[in-house]
Amino acid sequence: MRVGGAAASALIAVGVSFAPGATAADVQPEQWYLGPMQAEKMWKTSTGEGVKVAVIDTGVNPDTPSLRGQVLVDEVPKQVAYGATDDDVGHGTTMAELIAGTGADGRLQGLAPDAKIVPYRAVLGGSSSAKDKKLAPTSAEAIRAAADSDARIISMSIGNEFYGAGEAAAVRYAASKGKILIASVGNSGQDSGYIEYPAAYEYVIGVSSIDKNSRISDFGQSGGQVDLVAPGENLPAYCNGNFEKYCHNLNGTSFSTAIASAAAALIWSAHPDWTANQVTRALIDTAGRKWPKDEPTSTAGYGTIRPRSVLADPNYDAGEPYSDPLRKENTQEGEKLVTEIPPAPASAKPSSGATAPSEGVAGSSKDKQAAAGSDDAKTAAADASSGSGSTLWIALGAAAAVVVIGGGAFAVLRARRAN
Repeated sequence: MRVGGAAASALIAVGVSFAPGATAADVQPEQWYLGPMQAEKMWKTSTGEGVKVAVIDTGVNPDTPSLRGQVLVDEVPKQVAYGATDDDVGHGTTMAELIAGTGADGRLQGLAPDAKIVPYRAVLGGSSSAKDKKLAPTSAEAIRAAADSDARIISMSIGNEFYGAGEAAAVRYAASKGKILIASVGNSGQDSGYIEYPAAYEYVIGVSSIDKNSRISDFGQSGGQVDLVAPGENLPAYCNGNFEKYCHNLNGTSFSTAIASAAAALIWSAHPDWTANQVTRALIDTAGRKWPKDEPTSTAGYGTIRPRSVLADPNYDAGEPYSDPLRKENTQEGEKLVTEIPPAPASAKPSSGATAPSEGVAGSSKDKQAAAGSDDAKTAAADASSGSGSTLWIALGAAAAVVVIGGGAFAVLRARRAN
């Protein structure tokens, strides 16, 4: 899997150069989305308190100034605990800070600063060492472990172009446990023809990227797996596993995924009795868009996340708790969704491709949007003032190998929408 794909969607560089690395104290001004999203106003209503977010990535360092006290190390199940707090590339730690960082010492400020992080280090294909491949859990094992925990949101800034039966079964199991699963759609470009898993599985909210002008990022992959968009351009991330410097002007749907996960945490914290369906519906209903809600596009899905619209409306109706807002995409031709999804047999294993590094193999993509529709998708609605983020696909630093999370796939699991 790629980071942005399997080891947390790997940070990749998309036509950018790296600054030498910022001192910690000057990073928050680069989080340009906090102002338009009106984070300070949202925090008067919700800070994510009471919500745990499972971060399946390259591991999370719990000792950065911004994450001290935010990472629930003791809640990682022993069978999948290998390397959970050892992040040797910085990707998973960056994602965790974007979700729940306190911003201490001027480091990254999380959008849901009172949420808590439960870290998982998964095997990320070619980006993983031989030791990791032997001892770290697969993404399927990490998803199942998170499903059995009391984490409500599973954030996956990772991706891979191969469908894996075991991973798909793990996703269905997590959905049956009432979790929200959010993943990056990948950074290979709108016209690449690739799709990525886990974003393309049923019951997973796929997130692509927008820039500070609410334009859809060209590097974000397109297709029916795209459900929402969030900020993902020109953002800082740790350059490497030393956690001494941030690199600048990085792009990727990994960022978008983390920000969208934080947005879900804000909403669920404010409405703790809601189900995953209701939180998902709130994200979709209030997303900024210029097109009809029932006509999602292949590049922007239902639009730009705007959690503030939910938090500011005390009369917002989240709808039926057990009605899936993505039913038509999670079932064949919109047939009735079963309310209880049986778990896969314990012996089910992901295919070898599920954790293999992406080679960019082209395959059958989800239906693409017509040219006229893509013009509409190019701009997220003018009132989409609360951008969100998706998987972080950014370069990990000058000396670090590029890790790409989220990939293309030739096996399409969910029928998803036709555009």
